[in-house]
Amino acid sequence: MRITGMFTGSLLAGVLLLGMAGSAVADETPTPTGSSSDGSDTAEAPTEAGTSFRTATAFRPGQRATADGSSGDYLYWVFPADAGQRPTVTAKVTLPESAAARKGATTWQVDVYDGLRRRQPCMYGAQTKALAADARTVELRCTLRTVRAWAEPWSNDPLPGSYYVRLTVLNAQEVDLGLPVRAEIEAATPDKGGASAVGGQLAVPLTPGRTTVSAADDGDGSGTDSGMGDGARLAASGVEPEGGWSSGWWTDRWIWTVAGGVLGALAGIAGYTLARPSRRPAGPSGI
Repeated sequence: MRITGMFTGSLLAGVLLLGMAGSAVADETPTPTGSSSDGSDTAEAPTEAGTSFRTATAFRPGQRATADGSSGDYLYWVFPADAGQRPTVTAKVTLPESAAARKGATTWQVDVYDGLRRRQPCMYGAQTKALAADARTVELRCTLRTVRAWAEPWSNDPLPGSYYVRLTVLNAQEVDLGLPVRAEIEAATPDKGGASAVGGQLAVPLTPGRTTVSAADDGDGSGTDSGMGDGARLAASGVEPEGGWSSGWWTDRWIWTVAGGVLGALAGIAGYTLARPSRRPAGPSGI
């Protein structure tokens, strides 16, 4: 009975530990940034787009950025993606009714670049679609690989930092260029957990306009040392997750490693308890 009780206690402790580990994983796994139940982020979403990498408009994942432009323009946005996240960018292009009588079909494409302005390939999703001459709306989608905390210099792996979105028309007749369009951009950055974690981390995320001059050192806002004024500094600091950048070393693998070690120790104790020889008390004759 004592052995059975110890074994049962070990099993119950293991089950309890696994339950606590699962709860900790659920608590530590962040939800996609930028989402809000009251819709405040959607209300604050930008309503314009940049025309180059340097003038890209920043928005947060979960927001729906919009912009009015013309077919033939290059529209740029930028959003943050941290280690362990897998970004998915969706784009929607809508032409007004006045542009319905076009001469031919147009092909639209959405491209995503990392902080080093390297074009990142899409794992899946239709990033290029043709808009028929009698259609008014086309939707594009691009899902990137999981962002890594560290990568080899020769690799093209996505790294933590800013990600640029470029939306443009590829093929269109010259007479159809310049037609008004309305673009909508969204980004989702779900966390993939410790299964995608790697060793190492970047010194700093790859974001535009980073500087070693702090706000306290450059309190006048002139930006003489870093080449940025207040507006540029605010734009650079805005392109980051709401909770800040992760340190890169913590993943939920630590929880499962500790839980596995404790369960292994409990299993060892239970096995030893079951396998050790029983000690019977000696009789009156000492035999």
